[in-house]
Amino acid sequence: MNTLDLSLYHLIKEPVKKQEKAPLLIMLHGYGSNEEDLFSFAGELPEELFIISVRAPLPMQPYGNAWYAIHWNDINGKFSDDNQARESREKISDFIDEVIAAYPVDPDNVTLVGFSQGSILSYAVSLSYPEKVKNVIALSGYVNQDIIKEGYEKNDFSNLSFYCSHGSQDQVIPVEWARKTKPFLDKLSIENSYSEFPVGHGVAPQNFFELKEWLKKRI
Repeated sequence: MNTLDLSLYHLIKEPVKKQEKAPLLIMLHGYGSNEEDLFSFAGELPEELFIISVRAPLPMQPYGNAWYAIHWNDINGKFSDDNQARESREKISDFIDEVIAAYPVDPDNVTLVGFSQGSILSYAVSLSYPEKVKNVIALSGYVNQDIIKEGYEKNDFSNLSFYCSHGSQDQVIPVEWARKTKPFLDKLSIENSYSEFPVGHGVAPQNFFELKEWLKKRI
């Protein structure tokens, strides 16, 4: 099957084990990266998955893409463009609908896998639109409450599950930010697990093994 011309450029890996409506897994890369990054481990994931890896909409110089800009200044240090992040949240939400209409996938079995900025967006999309997402694998990210849709606390999260992980030596996103995730999700009564690994801003082999086992039980 060729990649269809949807609103966000993407790569696809069709399931090895075919079924009428395949469980869908959407990959969202980090700041300055592209759709090839997470797609590199698509072949290691469960064979029944229909996998889509998405390119973020904002091109960067000299290469790579972003879901939203990160600015540096003398007063605030590093800060995120939350307006752009909210726009990307809506683009991903709309893209999920497009994918369900265009490809033979199960609308009730959608998993988001995000790394870093893609992880931050995965939190925002799933907490804003929990009816669209079943599982979230949030790697090396954190919850930015300012980019979640207003009134999200009233949403029905009963079908949503999170696997969250972070490197204890992360030099890009402090582990202290990630440690706030579990209490935050617990307060919303959302099923979740949180793991730390002794690495920097990346995914350790043990981390990958753990997330794969977590996913196998839920698709």
